[in-house]
Amino acid sequence: MCDEAKLKNWAKETISRRQFGALAGAAAVVACAPTSGDGEELPGSFSMLSDAVSFDTEDGTLDGFLVYPEKGEQYPGVILWPDIAGVRQSKMEMAMRLASEGYAVLIVNPYYRDVSGEQFKDFAAFIEADGFAKVGPWREKLTAEAIQRDAKSIVAWLDAQPQIDTSRGVGTQGYCMGGPFTVWSAAAVPDRIKAAASFHGGGLVRENDPMSPHNLLGDAQASFLIAVAQDDDAEAPDVKTTFAEAAETAGRSTKVDVYAGDHGWTVPDSPAYAEPAAEKAYADLLTLYSENL
Repeated sequence: MCDEAKLKNWAKETISRRQFGALAGAAAVVACAPTSGDGEELPGSFSMLSDAVSFDTEDGTLDGFLVYPEKGEQYPGVILWPDIAGVRQSKMEMAMRLASEGYAVLIVNPYYRDVSGEQFKDFAAFIEADGFAKVGPWREKLTAEAIQRDAKSIVAWLDAQPQIDTSRGVGTQGYCMGGPFTVWSAAAVPDRIKAAASFHGGGLVRENDPMSPHNLLGDAQASFLIAVAQDDDAEAPDVKTTFAEAAETAGRSTKVDVYAGDHGWTVPDSPAYAEPAAEKAYADLLTLYSENL
């Protein structure tokens, strides 16, 4: 469900310098206010709070942003695992949109073991800076075991925050490399994480790997949304079937669906962003959370 070598070549071929300006500004128009499925702003206004946060894990000091409505209420917690370009404006705005629905969303810096905060302004800047090479050594540390340690620390921290309604389950969503992180997280903290969504996630089925996400579904208690990119599916059509069969065997409620978008279609600053398919994926995410959190 995502060949990183293919993504790297695709990005180089797709993004020209003439496109950088347009891509850099793409995220600015997304998620600044509640919208309907057709992109129209909904009546009423809301106010979000975004707190820069940091806390200790077994591996260091994790940093990120907690985004939540400014209403003085408590909300289900959501862990947002970014794609390969990490924490940046488009992820903040995606979190703002979700928070407006009544969630407290923690955007995690997955590279905290090496660097803190934003490393790339947007996906165009990531490509321009040869981001694949830059993040390579950081990514090597993001093993299943490391992410599971992180998930335990993250959930413990969330549950201690006054914005979090601990009587309700925690959700988690991940993009590209963050896709498998959601399954690992759900398996690591099964008593708290009750919904997990992977969007164009890579490496959900890994042959001969006991820590492959599809092999850990039996350890989880969450319901899953596995949103597959059409080009990833064209290259590896058996992956979705294998994952779905593993979910059925594990007794986990799981929706595996191929969307009308290429790898990266849900992320506003991605050159593959496809709004109709992204809106469908967002609606499916809201359904997953409303039914399970």
